[in-house]
Amino acid sequence: MWFFILLAIVAVCALAYTNRVKLLAKVLGQSETRINRQLKRKPR
Repeated sequence: MWFFILLAIVAVCALAYTNRVKLLAKVLGQSETRINRQLKRKPR
C-alpha cells in the first residue's frame, strides 16, 4: 500500500515539474512568457 502512495506522490511531482510554467503562471497571476523568462535566466 505504501508503495502505491509513494508512486502517486512521485507521479504528481513529475507532472507538476513538467507543467511548472503553466502552474506558476496560474498561481502567481503572471503571464507564461514572463515566468518562462525568469526560469530560463542565469542565476547571479
